[in-house]
Amino acid sequence: MSEQVPYIKHVTAGSFAAEVMEVSRQTPVLVDFWADWCEPCKQLMPVIERLAHEYDGRFVLAKVDCDQEQMLATQVGIRSLPTVILVKDGQIVGQFQGLQPEGEIRKLLDAHVPAAEESPAAKAAVLIGEGDFAGALPLLEEAYAASPDDTDIRIDLARARLHEGDAAGAEALLSNLPADAANDDRVKGMRAQRAFAERVAGLPDLASLQAALAEGDQPEPRHQLALQLIARGEYAAAMEELLVLIRRHADWNEGQARQTLLEVFDLLGLEHPEARRYRQKLFQMMY
Repeated sequence: MSEQVPYIKHVTAGSFAAEVMEVSRQTPVLVDFWADWCEPCKQLMPVIERLAHEYDGRFVLAKVDCDQEQMLATQVGIRSLPTVILVKDGQIVGQFQGLQPEGEIRKLLDAHVPAAEESPAAKAAVLIGEGDFAGALPLLEEAYAASPDDTDIRIDLARARLHEGDAAGAEALLSNLPADAANDDRVKGMRAQRAFAERVAGLPDLASLQAALAEGDQPEPRHQLALQLIARGEYAAAMEELLVLIRRHADWNEGQARQTLLEVFDLLGLEHPEARRYRQKLFQMMY
């Protein structure tokens, strides 16, 4: 693994004060005292190097070759190899000797190393899970600009664009997805939403359908009302109408209301809170 990164350094007696003590006031420094003849050192080194890369600069790995820096090792009080110390704010805050399980090294680091900042894509995923596509959209645009080939980011960005009315922008992303992405539930949901938009063309408007239902319970106007609500993004209201239709006219048009409700679940995705709530309502109704 290449060490040509700023967070992995070879440290000497002459550079220890600057590259360990001073740096530790900004970023924790993990100092590995090792020697070429030490077999446990050779086993430990790849582990902590891998952690340094994984933590990506949240701590600095400083390596001290004790064959070359015997006086420094003596000054620090090193009595056996490998010895690893963690320095923060100029103080030793943790240490161990000999080989340690990776999990134990992580515990030491995580107790003193700042947590990784959540990525824009991760923040957006939380917002999407809450149904907040408007809040997720700018975060996903930022994530896409940084990683345009990331399929998950492209799919979520397409979802956010579609939910916010940018059908053309969503289609631009969907048209270039890998073939295996066609089976992704999120992609299926977007296809369903576009299909809903086509289905409401030519239907009576919302007010007319509500007026028709005020005159009496009729399955077709109620189903059309649900379609109009879906096209407007009023998913909870649409699912409520569909549940009413299932409760009163389950067999209407060969179970069309249930099929439409399942399509809404696909559209919203498994993690959408309203989809979860109405999926539970449907389950309770059926069983």
